Amino acid sequence: MQVATPDDPLYRCPTPVWNRVEELGCDKGIKWVDDPKEAVRNADVVITDTWISMGQEAEKEQRLKAFKGYQVTEQLCREGGAKEGWKFLHCLPRKQDEVDDEVFYGPRSLVFPEADNRKWTIMALFDMLFGHWQIYDPNLIKK
Repeated sequence: MQVATPDDPLYRCPTPVWNRVEELGCDKGIKWVDDPKEAVRNADVVITDTWISMGQEAEKEQRLKAFKGYQVTEQLCREGGAKEGWKFLHCLPRKQDEVDDEVFYGPRSLVFPEADNRKWTIMALFDMLFGHWQIYDPNLIKK
């Protein structure tokens, strides 16, 4: 797995989290780079996250400047050498600075099935944590 972020500790994995990843031996195969083209090289799946999360609105201009050139596009992935059939994922909500319309709404995008999967996962957790739901009315079923 290759992860591209601007070369600034502000955008890297927090040190305590990364230390734990290393402690668990889960760091093998994770490569941090600051070149998005290098990150997509030989990729089957290209994923981006939101660049500006809730509470970071004051940092918007700084973050947009730092992430300039990181927008996921067909051109980026072609020039970076992603595999021919690469797919795209995003956890939503999406901003156009992060991924262009061609990729987001195109045939490579799996963001809507990803969101649907997340919905069912959340519903299963709610059911487990807060009680069992009946999604049908047993009185409507004829015996």
